[in-house]
Amino acid sequence: MLTITDLSARIAGRLLIDNASLALPAGIKAGLVGPNGAGKSTLFRVITGEMASETGHVSIPKNTRIGQVAQEAPSEDTPLIDIVLRADLERTRLMKEAETATDPNRIAEIQTRLVDIDAHSAEARAASILAGLGFDQAAQQRPASSFSGGWRMRVALASVLFSEPDLLLLDEPTNYLDLEGTLWLEEYVRRYPHTVLIISHDRDLLNTAANAIVHLDQKKLTFYRGGFDEFERQKAERDEHQMKAREKNLAARKHMEAFVERFRAKASKARQAQSRLKALERMGTIDAVVESNVRGFSFPRPDRGVASPIIAIEDGAVGYTPGAPVLKGLDLRIDADDRIALLGSNGNGKSTFAKFIAGRLEAEAGRLRIAPQLKVGFFAQHQLDDLVPGESAVAHVRKLMPDAAEARVRARVAQMGLSADKMNTAAKDLSGGEKARLLMGLSAFHAPNLMILDEPTNHLDIDSRAALIRALNDFPGAVILISHDRHLIEATVDRLWIVRDGTVKTFDGDLEDYRQEVVGSSSRGKKSSDSDGGSKAEKRKQAAQQRAGLAPLKKKISDIESLVARLTKQIQSLDAELSDPDQFADAPYKIAQKSKQRADRAAELAKAEEEWIELTSKVDDAEAAE
Repeated sequence: MLTITDLSARIAGRLLIDNASLALPAGIKAGLVGPNGAGKSTLFRVITGEMASETGHVSIPKNTRIGQVAQEAPSEDTPLIDIVLRADLERTRLMKEAETATDPNRIAEIQTRLVDIDAHSAEARAASILAGLGFDQAAQQRPASSFSGGWRMRVALASVLFSEPDLLLLDEPTNYLDLEGTLWLEEYVRRYPHTVLIISHDRDLLNTAANAIVHLDQKKLTFYRGGFDEFERQKAERDEHQMKAREKNLAARKHMEAFVERFRAKASKARQAQSRLKALERMGTIDAVVESNVRGFSFPRPDRGVASPIIAIEDGAVGYTPGAPVLKGLDLRIDADDRIALLGSNGNGKSTFAKFIAGRLEAEAGRLRIAPQLKVGFFAQHQLDDLVPGESAVAHVRKLMPDAAEARVRARVAQMGLSADKMNTAAKDLSGGEKARLLMGLSAFHAPNLMILDEPTNHLDIDSRAALIRALNDFPGAVILISHDRHLIEATVDRLWIVRDGTVKTFDGDLEDYRQEVVGSSSRGKKSSDSDGGSKAEKRKQAAQQRAGLAPLKKKISDIESLVARLTKQIQSLDAELSDPDQFADAPYKIAQKSKQRADRAAELAKAEEEWIELTSKVDDAEAAE
């Protein structure tokens, strides 16, 4: 179990975490969420010991192995498979020692330990992880130096997954993955046998892979059971309860303060007035609920409509080298109101196709027809490097509005979602999310009829992603979207095109069908290598027996959930009573009794939640193994 007690942490004089506590049960898969800049990565640094806390401490069982993705991607000439294999330090050390050991007893010890850690299947496990992250067998034998930075970061992720630490810390792992890699990672984390704490703004990942959420907000840590959707529901209920309790608290304080003001100078009431003053001190105040205020996105409406089809391709081909097209046989049309997501692994040509329809690549063959006066807005993550580092957002926009008044320029920057204090900040000093907002606003500046967005969410938190969804749904033109964020795709598009085998075709099915296809294909190799799986009938019989064996566990889980609901209601009732101290005026000792009751119920709730997590993990693992 990971236990954080009264932890405070500060960066550059700014207090990010203040007297926060958390108990994370062993084996849990928890998402760590909170606004950008709240201190999530700082918390990781404190947990790993990379940074000292100001107060409090982090407690982890002795000999716990902590793993996180290396900040520096491997770039040497070593094959990828060997880089991943060496991440298991014990196996590497034992294999090396086995080559030189001469003592028969030591040789026996080494071989026994290698069997215990399943060392002889290590290469197959490493290859399976690399394949899930998008590296085929040929790529696994290539040197790391031959890949781009994003692909090398996948190798760093594969290495830490292969080492299988007891506590796995993942900080935005999907930022350098495509949708296919993200779907594979969701399944891998869900089945991971140890504890996982993952920072992510991908709500589908948090719903699929996580069974708990840790919320870092207002410098505090709060633990919630369930995935992200369940967290949102529970938090809304908690906020509503807190607001009601605050109203009662303020009313009680106002009543007491009025009594004190009225009678503090009256001798016969002075004792009661002093008693009320002490009660006020004990009562304290309940903090107001602080709501996040995320600035929205605003895409200007096109000045005039364009007749469909806005783009038509007939037997088209496109690439970067004459005679070697990346994509060919393209027969597609895009209409004025189309919302299309491009599916397919990185390297198959999604970005090439996006550049082609944006007019940035010429057709090598066939015919590309573009509607007259069509305006295209194009956003891609690599364009962040095109921002002038020393120039502010205002300076970037002024180039596009050279004759406009200063107020109009600033109003246009505000529409991009940048606050007044960020408008004059140099681009190099803006956060990743702020740069993305600026670049997206510049891409849509001339009111395009077609918006092409290539991975727009990499630097956006969950609330900003929700704001982007609203903006895209309000936008009246066509949208082409490339994204690893499944929630964004499902919420904004109505057509799926798949880029693979050197062409682009419509995908017959929804995103869940595609998820099943991706997850199924990543596990197909493992299934085919099983030599003792038995007949289909025998497997069905085994699955039925396994389901029957899970029935008592599921009944126990249901009983615990009922207990949790009952304890939660009791705690809420006690909180409501304790927030109104007037009712204890005649028997103040009852406050202590009620406080003890609340503490007892809270302890029972924590124990029940821990048991629930343990049992649900067992059921998840058993069902995943079917």
